[in-house]
Amino acid sequence: MKPTTKLREMMEKGMVMAPFCLNAYHAKIAQLVGFRAIYMTGFGTAAERGFPDVGLITQTEIVQNAKYICSAVDLPVICDADTGYGNAINVLRTVREYEAVGAAAIHLEDQVFPKKCGFFAGKQVIPMEEHVQKIKAALDARQDKDFVIIARCDALAVNGWEDTIRRCRAYYEAGADVVFVDGIKTMDDLKTYARELKALPRLYNGGRLVRATPQELAEMGFKITITGGTNQVVFVSIKKAFQELLKTGLVSPELMGDAKDHEELLSMLGLPKIYEMEQKYAVPGS
Repeated sequence: MKPTTKLREMMEKGMVMAPFCLNAYHAKIAQLVGFRAIYMTGFGTAAERGFPDVGLITQTEIVQNAKYICSAVDLPVICDADTGYGNAINVLRTVREYEAVGAAAIHLEDQVFPKKCGFFAGKQVIPMEEHVQKIKAALDARQDKDFVIIARCDALAVNGWEDTIRRCRAYYEAGADVVFVDGIKTMDDLKTYARELKALPRLYNGGRLVRATPQELAEMGFKITITGGTNQVVFVSIKKAFQELLKTGLVSPELMGDAKDHEELLSMLGLPKIYEMEQKYAVPGS
């Protein structure tokens, strides 16, 4: 089954929970522990290249990351596509690029380019009518009818709830499969989001500021939650390991794990399969 079709079937049956993954390595770990979908974070993609999430990475760089992730796992991958990297014409190409690398879904936001992370100060949004046209362009561009187009709205921090609700309804009426209000910072805002847009398929970005459980989110009617705060988990974990290494010259087993963890890592990365292929394709007598 195509990843796009699989994602739609999962959404019909319940809420899809997709953890933040910075790269293919993290995506393989998420698949190993049992997740059924992956979210490629734009914040993490930028961070991995040494930048804050303020529109400094290019379409080429983020699509390349999506290609590695989609190739590494047998799961639907939901991808951050920022603003589509320009106007409606740029969105046409962006959708085709993501489809070509195997993504199951993308979200497109209504921020001014260059954008900012949804939780950063200083965001600005384009006119609602302009983003409606970008959503229509995305729908025209997709070749797989199951490819999921998610309309992200960043107007909450800029203009408040009234404009946010108006925008989300317009994006959905334009044909978006799912709407996504970013920048939810309180439980009251989460409840407003669920109540005021109850009739629309919704995505929630959580796990750090508002720690709602998957059960609570499912009961609120969300179709997708991208979650985990793993961008910060990676920072804290690696920083602790490096601090310990600098201080003592070693990393403790508590942080590094043991031989069993090492073997599981190599197996996850496919080393045993490589050994099998080396035997299969070895030149006789060499």
